Amino acid sequence: MYALKQGQANYTNPKNQPPLIDPAVIRAAGQIYHIYCEVHPEMTGQPSGVAINRFNHRGKVIFTNQPILLPEECFVQLNQIESYMY
Repeated sequence: MYALKQGQANYTNPKNQPPLIDPAVIRAAGQIYHIYCEVHPEMTGQPSGVAINRFNHRGKVIFTNQPILLPEECFVQLNQIESYMY
């Protein structure tokens, strides 16, 4: 048990990897993104992901790379949403 805790304490998340997110939140973010694409087919910019509330799963599509989030929100990158779908 001690070795397991010690190994986790020394773990650092690589810069290019996003933090782990609950699969239910990723599914909800995917639904938000796909509904947005259906409602706005004339979308011109490339979205970077979805800012979503972890508790009630309400969110919005984000087009900036560094979104400002509320404390209960997390950011699901577009590549996470797409990779979860397949």
